[in-house]
Amino acid sequence: MVCRIFGPVLAIKVVDGIDEAIAHIEQYGSHHTDAIVTQDYSLARRFMAEVDSSSVIVNASTRFADGFEYGLGAEIGISTDKLHARGPVGLEG
Repeated sequence: MVCRIFGPVLAIKVVDGIDEAIAHIEQYGSHHTDAIVTQDYSLARRFMAEVDSSSVIVNASTRFADGFEYGLGAEIGISTDKLHARGPVGLEG
C-alpha cells in the first residue's frame, strides 16, 4: 500500500536556543526558505544575519517565499545556488 500526501507539509523543530536553531538549519536545511517565530527583536536580527538561505522570514509564513509574492511574475524555478540568481526565479530571470 502506498500512502500519498497531497496537502501542505509543515516541518517544525522546537529548539532550546538560537544557536541550536541556526546549527540545525545549516546542517539539515535546504537553504531555500527558513523562518523564525519570536518576540525578541535581537534574536530575529541575529537569525536574519546568520541564516544562509535565499529567503529568511520573521514571524510570517514561509508561503510568502514565492516569485509572484516577490513581484517576479510567474515562478518557473527555484535556485539555492550562491553564484547567480538565488531564490524564486521568475519568467524574466
